[in-house]
Amino acid sequence: MSLYVEVTGTGPDLVLLHGWAMHGGIWNDVRTRLEKHFRLHLVDLPGHGFSPACKPGTLERVVEMVADILPASCIVCGWSLGGQVAIELALREPQRVKKLALISTTPCFVKREDWQWGMEAATLQLFMQNLKRDYAATLSRFLTLQVSGSDDTTAVLTQLRVSVLQRDQPDGAALQMGLKILLMSDLRKKIRNIMQPAVLMHGENDVIIHPDAAKWMNQQLGNSELVMLPGCGHAPFLAYPDQFITGMTRLLS
Repeated sequence: MSLYVEVTGTGPDLVLLHGWAMHGGIWNDVRTRLEKHFRLHLVDLPGHGFSPACKPGTLERVVEMVADILPASCIVCGWSLGGQVAIELALREPQRVKKLALISTTPCFVKREDWQWGMEAATLQLFMQNLKRDYAATLSRFLTLQVSGSDDTTAVLTQLRVSVLQRDQPDGAALQMGLKILLMSDLRKKIRNIMQPAVLMHGENDVIIHPDAAKWMNQQLGNSELVMLPGCGHAPFLAYPDQFITGMTRLLS
């Protein structure tokens, strides 16, 4: 069982990992510009887009499946949940993952006694329940949350909806699996073991992942640069494509 990957462009290999409930087509608005600098690998994570679901539904299994299609030497860019996969890949495959781009990512999605920059676990659990009852309404609410805080909410939301609807809805079990990963995963103790250069991009108005989570990661990573974008929510590559492209090309130096 292999993941669906679309390969295009020329240059250093860049693997793009989308977020929860999305697919590789989410990068289409920046794809043409990225193709001028990179050989893109647009991955559909398990149960999303054109990729089959996987069992067991754990972060470790998702990472294994992405590792199977990873180029010999590459940059890995992960957005949101895809960023957590990217973190694990950097630790597991240091010979292949040369650099990282972490977009709107956190090492720990939910609040804990020693972690204030996460979502309430009860909120995420309620989201899981609502997903079973009404997929369409729950996804619509999630898309709205992703663009909240953007200067041009309507335009960004339209872009996001167009991209998402280009492919069939994700596998229901895969969606639940993704939410469980977000609920359970805590990568904070691993972050300091990442040696690769990294660029972090985060919206100052992100209502899904608190900006201070990115600031914390920037402090923990020994060789990282943080790009904090004002007037931006959870999808910087849609709201601020110019700054996103600039941040990605910095990884070429």
